[in-house]
Amino acid sequence: MELYEAIRTRKTIRDFEEKSIPPEVIERMLGAGMQAPSNNHLREWEFIVITDQHQKKALIQSIHELTAPDQIDKLLDEWKMTDQLQRNMYHNGIPKQKSMIMTAGAVILPCFRVTTPLLKPKNLSDLNYFASIWCCIENILLAAAAEGIFGVVRIPFDDEVVFMRHHLGIPADYEVPCYLALGYPKANAFRQKQVNIDIRTRIHSNCW
Repeated sequence: MELYEAIRTRKTIRDFEEKSIPPEVIERMLGAGMQAPSNNHLREWEFIVITDQHQKKALIQSIHELTAPDQIDKLLDEWKMTDQLQRNMYHNGIPKQKSMIMTAGAVILPCFRVTTPLLKPKNLSDLNYFASIWCCIENILLAAAAEGIFGVVRIPFDDEVVFMRHHLGIPADYEVPCYLALGYPKANAFRQKQVNIDIRTRIHSNCW
């Protein structure tokens, strides 16, 4: 797939076919991630690849799931979300926090090494580790799209990270920025319509 086509094609998908992803395809996608720029040139990134259903089931035990539409509306009101497309996305996504992990062909936990506490940066440079792993994740998502594979990123809550560290043996000097659930989309998979933005309205020449 040509690069710009992969960028246009990549969409968040939470509805997957029950189909495994070949190991060599996973390696290609993660290899693409490793080509991303890194904060210190060492690419101190590790990837936990979870395909075992028992491991997935264990992983979702710490996830709090919300399914009632009125409760979701209340939450979105608290978050002051007024755009209907944005609200539609959350109404579709929030109830699928566990199912998208269970049905994904593979759940990737990207891990990046840190030398300073992630949530207590002294300056912007302290966040370089965090910024570079997201470059890696975007490469994986684009490579996945080129393979006909799509997925979703989910940020873990603190108690989920504590569970992951204990259950999966993640070293103390590594952080997990997200779950990355990847798979082959169902034919009727929900694809959120994006807010239409003319890039020309966001470009500032030489000053704001």
